[in-house]
Amino acid sequence: MTTASTPATPGPSTPTTVRTFPLDQVKISDLDGDIIPPDRPKSTPFPEPDLLEGDIQCSLRPNGSERQDDYPVHSLQAPQSESSSSALNDLPTEIHEQILDHLSGVRSSASSRTTAGKSKALRGWGTALRHSRRREVSELALVSNKWRELIQDRLYRHLKIKGTRESVEQSMYWFSMYPHLRSYVKHIEIWFPVFQQKNPAFDRTLRIPSTTPDRSTLIRSLANLADSGNAISYQSPSNNCTLEEVFAFIQMTFEEACILTLEGGERKKPPMVRQFVNDQSFSLPLLEKIRTLVCKGQWNIIRSFDDFQNIAIALPNLQEWHGSYAKPKSKSYISMATILPKLPTNLTHLNICLEADYRREAVSPLFFKKVGLKTHFCVDMAKAIPTLEHLVYTGRVCHSFFDHAAKLSNPRESRLKSVDLIIKNICRPTFLWNDGSGITDMAFILAFEALVLSGVKSLDRLSALDFLRIRFIDLESPLPALNPYFNLNHNQCTGIWSDAIVDALARTRPKASFVEKSENLGDIGFKDGQLLGSPVFSKTRPLSVKVSNYLSLSGGITIN
Repeated sequence: MTTASTPATPGPSTPTTVRTFPLDQVKISDLDGDIIPPDRPKSTPFPEPDLLEGDIQCSLRPNGSERQDDYPVHSLQAPQSESSSSALNDLPTEIHEQILDHLSGVRSSASSRTTAGKSKALRGWGTALRHSRRREVSELALVSNKWRELIQDRLYRHLKIKGTRESVEQSMYWFSMYPHLRSYVKHIEIWFPVFQQKNPAFDRTLRIPSTTPDRSTLIRSLANLADSGNAISYQSPSNNCTLEEVFAFIQMTFEEACILTLEGGERKKPPMVRQFVNDQSFSLPLLEKIRTLVCKGQWNIIRSFDDFQNIAIALPNLQEWHGSYAKPKSKSYISMATILPKLPTNLTHLNICLEADYRREAVSPLFFKKVGLKTHFCVDMAKAIPTLEHLVYTGRVCHSFFDHAAKLSNPRESRLKSVDLIIKNICRPTFLWNDGSGITDMAFILAFEALVLSGVKSLDRLSALDFLRIRFIDLESPLPALNPYFNLNHNQCTGIWSDAIVDALARTRPKASFVEKSENLGDIGFKDGQLLGSPVFSKTRPLSVKVSNYLSLSGGITIN
C-alpha cells in the first residue's frame, strides 16, 4: 500500500512497489451492493464543483450484480430561483464573509478606532494588501458574481499609491475606466519617494535584479555595471505631488475613503512634501469623509503648527491622528510642542511616536537637552488632555505631564478614557549627568516611580480614566520581565508598587486595588558580573514588583 500524499503529509520521494491484480480475475460478484464507493473528504472546499453552476449529475446504482457502466447517467435539472443564482449564492452574505475571512484573513471594520489597551487599530487594514497569496485571493473572484463583489471589496479597500504625478495620473485613468471600484476604497495610502534616479536614461537591463539573485548572476550584473561607465546616482525627487494635488485626487476619486495615510520617508536632510502647487493657494481641498489620519515619517509632512493647521482644516471630521517619526531629533519634539496645545476639539484619539528605539541609554542624548532649553514638552502635551479620549505616546516624559493634566481637567467634564505611555526615558533637569535608563539604574527607577505616583494622584481629576498603562521597554535588558511597568485596567492594578503609590490609589480611586503585592524578587543575584534571575522571570512578567527591590539590581553591572 502506498503512503497517502497530502500537503501536510507528502508521499514518498521514491516509487513504491505495488503488486497489481489481474483484471481478468475480477468477477462480477465483486461489484456487490455491499461495497460503498468512498466519498471525497469533507475538508475539500467544493466537493462537487458541478453543484456551483448548471445541472446536477446524479449516478444511479442498483443493488444488483451488474456493472455501473451498464446504467445510464440521469441529468436532473436544478430548480431555477428567481435570480438564477446557484446554491452557493443563496447563502447569506455573512456566511460568505466568514468563508473569505478563513481564506484571506479577517477584515477589520472601516469604523474601527483606537480602544483602551489596543492602540494598533490599523493593523488589520494591510492584511489583503500585503497578503503573501494576494494573486490567489484575486482569483477567488472567478467563483461567482457574488464572490467577485466581495473579493474586489477586500482587494481595493486599502490602496497604496506612489506620490508622483505619473502614478496619480495612472490611478485616475484606471478608476475612470472602472468607476464601480471606487466605492470599495476605504483606506488610501500615499507614499512620497525621497530619492529619484539622476540618470533616467540608464539601461534598465544593467540593473541588479530586485529579487535575490544567485552568486554568478550577481557577479555578472556588477561587472556589466562597472564596464558600462554609467554609475547609478540619485537626487532629490522633482516630480512628487503636492498635498493639494493628492487631496484633489482623493476628493474626485475616492468618496468613501475614511482613512488617509501619508508616508514622507526618511533620509539625510530629507525634502519636505510641498503643500500647495503655487503661492496663490492657501487651502487644501476638503475631505469630509476622512476620520483617521496616519502620518509616517511625519517630519517630512508636518514641521510647524501652520503645516498641521492646513491639513486639519481640510479634514473637518478628523477624529484620530497617528504620527510617527523615523529618527529622534530635537526638532520633532519642538514642532509637536507647538501643535499639541492647539488640537481641534473634534480630534479625540491621538497616537504619537517620537522615539521607537526600545533600548536603554547610559545618558540622555544632547538633542533632548536642546529641547529642554526651549520648552518643557511634558507641559505642552498635557494641554491636549482636556479634549482627548484616548492617548498613546512613545517618547520621553516625566511626572509634570500628569501634574499639569490634572490641573487643566475638570472631573465633571473630563473625557479621557485611556492613556498608554511607552517610556524611552524620564526627562530630568538638564544639569544632571547621570540621567540614563534601565533596571540597574536606581535613579531612573525612582523617576519612574514618581511618574506612576503622579499618574495615580491625577485619577481623582481624570474621573473617566479607566485604563492607564506606563511601561519601559528595553530589548537589551538582562531580565526583560523586570522592566518597570504599571497597569490600571478596570480598577485592577499590576506592576511596580510602593507604600506611596498604594496610599495615593486608596485616596484617588478607592475601588481600585493591586492584584497582588509581592515583597521580594525571589532568587536573583550576580555571578561573574552577570545578573541571574529566577527561571520564572524568563517566561512571564511578575504581577507586582516592589520599587525597593530594584536596589538589589543596581550594583555589579556596568552599562556601556
